[in-house]
Amino acid sequence: MGSKSLISLVFVVSIALYGALAIAASGVYQTRTEFLQEALGTEKPDSDVVWMNAELRDVVTKVLGHPPAMLRMRYWYDASRTAWIIDEIGKEKPITLGIVVENQEIQSFSVLQFRESRGWEIRYPFFTNQFAALRLGKSGSMSQDIDGISGATLSVRAATRSANLALVLDEYTKRRTQAAATTR
Repeated sequence: MGSKSLISLVFVVSIALYGALAIAASGVYQTRTEFLQEALGTEKPDSDVVWMNAELRDVVTKVLGHPPAMLRMRYWYDASRTAWIIDEIGKEKPITLGIVVENQEIQSFSVLQFRESRGWEIRYPFFTNQFAALRLGKSGSMSQDIDGISGATLSVRAATRSANLALVLDEYTKRRTQAAATTR
């Protein structure tokens, strides 16, 4: 076998392995039911929705860097926590993230489903653990920066935007609940 043939064979095998790895990396890592059971201790917790009124839509647009695709956002809650399931585009496809907020800080952060061919490393604890205990800073962004992953920049950005969104929406729901309680 000549050196050109060997190089061609190595190239073809490398492309095939990369494609297989990309297919294996995308998938469902945790279902919504499993996430809610883990986050709130029940498969069917109480839920509510946040409607994207004009004021909130402007805030969400600033957080995401683009207008929200939804008119409302469902969330689940118990006495002290809110759980958010957010789809945010990585490069081309949505990444589904589960985020639990308690006392205005992130308690857990999980990748529920990943559909991209690259960036799947964000599902591992070395990345997701960075979000634990993050809060909103004074400027409305998160209290700490998130370290990126080489080759997963767009997935990291989608995850970071989603975490920031969960904190903003949690704060909004708490203010809304407090305002409703004072008017009673």
